[in-house]
Amino acid sequence: QVQLVESGGGLVEAGGSLSLSCAASGNIGTIGFMGWFRHPQGTQRELVAGISNRGVPNYSDSVKGRFTITRDDAKNTVTLRMDSLKPEDTALYYCHMYITHLIGRGYWGQGTQVTVSS
Repeated sequence: QVQLVESGGGLVEAGGSLSLSCAASGNIGTIGFMGWFRHPQGTQRELVAGISNRGVPNYSDSVKGRFTITRDDAKNTVTLRMDSLKPEDTALYYCHMYITHLIGRGYWGQGTQVTVSS
């Protein structure tokens, strides 16, 4: 059994910063891709930032230069630092990890709300 538990999020004014963290626990062999997705109300879920098992990050154009994703493989965590937040960043944010233990599959966190007021 694998669980992803997210923390962080909340309400912030435009221009402010927030950090989201996600920790995996349970039967974990290796973790490949780690990422953060968001699901704004009324739209589809989209990839915000991802980081490979080699530590190579990639970002959506909408957050490039404002968000930073990092991973700590010793702690099985992924963190998303969000700076210069905009109202359009308001969404439910989910972490995602591809975890291999006997077999590999993707896992999702429960979601954490980020609200940016103008």
